[in-house]
Amino acid sequence: MSFSRKRSFTFGAYGGVDKFTCGNEMRPEPAGDNILDILDSPASDSKSSHSASSNQRDTELFEIIEKLQGSRINEQRCEFPLPLKSQILTLDGDLPLILPSKSGGWWIDPPLEKLVDVSPTSSHYGLDPESYDIMERDGEAKVYREVFCSRYHHCFTAVDPSLGPLVLSVCLEEEENKLRVILRMKECSLHGTFSTSLFPHIPSAVELTKMLCDRVTVSKFEAVSYLKAPELITAFDEHRVSPNFKFGILYQKDGQLTEEDILSNNDESDEFKEFLSVMGETVQLQGFTGFRGGLDVCQGQTGSEAVFTSFQGREIMFHVATKLPFTEGDPQQLQRKRHIGNDIVALVYQEGQTPFLSNVVKSHFLHCFLVVRRIQREEEEEEETGGPSYQVSVTAREDVPLFGPVIPEPPIFTDRSLLREFLLTKLINAEISCYKAESFSKLEHRTRSSLLESLQAELTSRSQCMMGDPSPSALPGPEGARGAFEGSGGFIENFKRAIRVRSHSFDTLGVTRKTSGSTSQKPKMEKDGESDKSPGPLPDSLGPTELKDQASPQEET
Repeated sequence: MSFSRKRSFTFGAYGGVDKFTCGNEMRPEPAGDNILDILDSPASDSKSSHSASSNQRDTELFEIIEKLQGSRINEQRCEFPLPLKSQILTLDGDLPLILPSKSGGWWIDPPLEKLVDVSPTSSHYGLDPESYDIMERDGEAKVYREVFCSRYHHCFTAVDPSLGPLVLSVCLEEEENKLRVILRMKECSLHGTFSTSLFPHIPSAVELTKMLCDRVTVSKFEAVSYLKAPELITAFDEHRVSPNFKFGILYQKDGQLTEEDILSNNDESDEFKEFLSVMGETVQLQGFTGFRGGLDVCQGQTGSEAVFTSFQGREIMFHVATKLPFTEGDPQQLQRKRHIGNDIVALVYQEGQTPFLSNVVKSHFLHCFLVVRRIQREEEEEEETGGPSYQVSVTAREDVPLFGPVIPEPPIFTDRSLLREFLLTKLINAEISCYKAESFSKLEHRTRSSLLESLQAELTSRSQCMMGDPSPSALPGPEGARGAFEGSGGFIENFKRAIRVRSHSFDTLGVTRKTSGSTSQKPKMEKDGESDKSPGPLPDSLGPTELKDQASPQEET
């Protein structure tokens, strides 16, 4: 007999199906079995035989059930999964914080073979707080604001036959006798400086462009004369820069191996509360004015409390699973998963010796987990170190590059302030590093291309209007015309629209978006908590990730 299992994964608020079959064939289990083999062993230990007719009836029954499930309105709800075997909890010795997926696709730091000595009294490496540097997602994004906007400069636009729209900025720094140039293309922005002594005269825009990129083939640029061009260009350059971050926090109790068990935890132990106090301050969401990370601060639809902190000029909101709404009768707790499953990085706090499986949470967005476990020690040792000790481990998808700060050897922290600084730095760097994964980089390139096309068209049309050419041919379209004459900010509107449309780019991550009948697929902005069908904040955001999150209800409307 075989059992069908259907399970949801998070992709916005749209459900998908991950099917597999568990047979009940017997498998010998010698004492030396691998941990992963034990995890994957079938839950049933008894044999059952059925006649051919009985099998046929069972098959037909499950086919009928599957058809009925497929026609339900809420496609994310599914059968409760078969329990994993708990023999892993009876193995001798301490278990690692993280176990890899047997199908691969994830890396673990530190590797399992290095976890030999985890004694708090061992020598520590990598615990220098001065080495806890936060990565910059775009190191040169603010060059235009900091250098060009305070000096006299010129901007130019063109459309290259092969490279597409180009936006060029040129600044003469007379005090240093050099030219500073920024060329914006769909692929990236190129920034360079050239000494004026190298040229008998100031080179043209075309010459400067070809010095930065020899693939440019245009022969002429158009000057930008729109007075508010610096504002539009700054918005484009800094669209990947954001001082705000949001991370999930999962609470894993001893013996919990499945996503459903972890998301169903409601009570918080004293140890978990103490750990949350290390990460940030518990705040009331009602009327909260800081960065809210997609949580409802008006109607209380995402819970009454959350954990928030500020760290090195950045605001961080944590989606704590135990503080998000709990839904009776929903084993998957979709109200919790719609927030944590849409985060890029999540932190897992373990109580007990149960390892965390790299792929236990089904989500197309979660690319990295930081796992923390409190180490049980004697009271005398705890008094000597001034508090409890914590062990740390990290796992991420294989296309996520390594990131700092380096985990100490052994991976033990006895100082609360040092643990906080390490974890917050590691979380921020993890998200920035995850953007380099293949799925996110594709969405990022698509969004940048859309924004650059809109910027070039906006600068061209408004410049022509400034020079006395208000003809319809000078405008990119009806919306551009209204923006040019009514001052409604056409590029800004297109910028927000591109961010919203990005939420519907399901095909980029290899998932077919589900549609029904003739329902319109036109993207629309919805207030947080009004509809479970809202895709929510998506991680391909390129800087102001939370345009909707930071806006007031009036701005969102």
